Amino acid sequence: MSNPVVGRDPEATGSEPNSTFGDILSQFEQSHATPADARGEGRAGTVIAVSGDSVFVDIGMKIEGILPASEFRDKDGNVDIHPGDHLRVGITGRNEEGYYRLSKLKVQRPKDWAGLEKAFQDKRVIAGVVSAVVKGGVSVDIGVRAFMPASRSGAKDAAEMEKLVGQEITCRIIKVDVADEDVVVDRRAVLEELEAQAREQRLADLKEGMIVPGTVRSLTDFGAFVDIGGVDGLLHVTDMSWGRVNKPSDLLKTGDQVEVQILKIDQQGAGKRGRRISLGMKQLQPDPWSLVAEKFKAGERVRGVASRVTDFGVFVELEPGIEGLIHLSELSWSKKVRKPSDVVKPGDAVEVVVLGVNPAERRIALGLKQALGDPWEQAETRFPVGSIVEGPITSLTKFGAFVQLDEALEGMIHIGDISGEKRINHPQDVLKPGQAVRAAVLEVDRGKRRIRLGLKQLQPTSMDEYIAEHKEGDLVSGRVADISRGKAKVELGEGIHAYCTITTPEVNASDAPEPSKADLSTLSSMLAAKWKHGQAGSSSVSGKREPARAGQIRSFRILKLDPAQKKIELELAS
Repeated sequence: MSNPVVGRDPEATGSEPNSTFGDILSQFEQSHATPADARGEGRAGTVIAVSGDSVFVDIGMKIEGILPASEFRDKDGNVDIHPGDHLRVGITGRNEEGYYRLSKLKVQRPKDWAGLEKAFQDKRVIAGVVSAVVKGGVSVDIGVRAFMPASRSGAKDAAEMEKLVGQEITCRIIKVDVADEDVVVDRRAVLEELEAQAREQRLADLKEGMIVPGTVRSLTDFGAFVDIGGVDGLLHVTDMSWGRVNKPSDLLKTGDQVEVQILKIDQQGAGKRGRRISLGMKQLQPDPWSLVAEKFKAGERVRGVASRVTDFGVFVELEPGIEGLIHLSELSWSKKVRKPSDVVKPGDAVEVVVLGVNPAERRIALGLKQALGDPWEQAETRFPVGSIVEGPITSLTKFGAFVQLDEALEGMIHIGDISGEKRINHPQDVLKPGQAVRAAVLEVDRGKRRIRLGLKQLQPTSMDEYIAEHKEGDLVSGRVADISRGKAKVELGEGIHAYCTITTPEVNASDAPEPSKADLSTLSSMLAAKWKHGQAGSSSVSGKREPARAGQIRSFRILKLDPAQKKIELELAS
């Protein structure tokens, strides 16, 4: 409440030094009088508080007015007036505390038909007493019997209209017919004018940045309309809380008492209700983003709840008002994930790693796959070179096929490692997506995040069969195909080659007889016959071991068989 105006400097009030307080008060009230006061219409007031036996009223002046609560008691003794109600009052003076003493305006009644016509022409507010409820409205005594339609009574329903009986009201004549003694009055227009005046006065008092109490009047999908003392403001859903609010009804309900801050007053106005007022609740709380840089560091693990799932990622609420984004690419190590909803659903609790923090743009980048661990860290242990793996083919390219090894890792079969028997132009010639295959691990490169696989390495060859049928120490026959740097390449059969270290002096190729040009089938038959009988070609001259020469068929002893490397080491047997 405002303080009474007392002890002012005489010069400030324009009075003489010996003026009494009453003179000063009279001058002050006369200077603040309005044409309405002069016409006996009083001034619009808005009830701002009801306390004990007093009703405090905002009358648009620097100091409030006060009315006895007894003037508003009903027959049961209850005070029938509330904060926000509008009424027309007159100023009768000041009390000892400095408040204006008010009275419910006693508007004069016209004394005759001429006075009624004058009031009608001047559109003056007059007083009357509701005498009875009649068909279509109520009867009002304004010196003569007048009719007030229910639609112009200002009552919301029949029960409220019944309560008007016996009450003094203010109204305006909207029709007068002296000949027929027909008078029609309107109370609703007067009430609307009072409300508009009170609203304008309230708007003039409001400033951007002010914190005011209010009552939630109604809820919509986009916010809540709040009554802040006869004036409605919009509390948008985005200004209700720093946290995400899906619907205003999740946070508020009609009738709630709230404290809000005036964010903006649109001075240009919008619609029939005049200027728009934007309100905020979250602005009364500290901005949680102001401490984000201190709370969340890159590389840290944090927990949160998935609040929204979009096509490009998942928003995670880390704490009220603070959300981070897991981009689609940071959800899983697997390339099979095409939609965030395949991994996370709204409401899921998740553990994530903070990838980056940008408080200025209110962004926190999060990673889910980083919290699960990098599968490539254990790739060499889980899939060692030489091991056999199984999995479905996920995709084909012109250079090879990709095989799913687990949820996160894929291996690649190069086109050259698909078959060892025939040339393949495209992997799709022999493979198809979804086909399950067994493959050998040929290489694991953690740095390049690559696992190379082979199919042909698991297909049996003539070398595999030969090694399986022999053992170390066996005597075998073979044709010396080539000699170079003390090593002889020996042909043991079609596609089967072994190596033998030559310790005897070598014979120059120019001195050696020209190798037989028999076809391969003839040679294979000869070798098969000699292996069967354990014989070799001429191996000695005059009892001495003949030096090995290219083209010779000789006897050899197997020194070593290496199935993994598909290698055979020999020595000359004779």
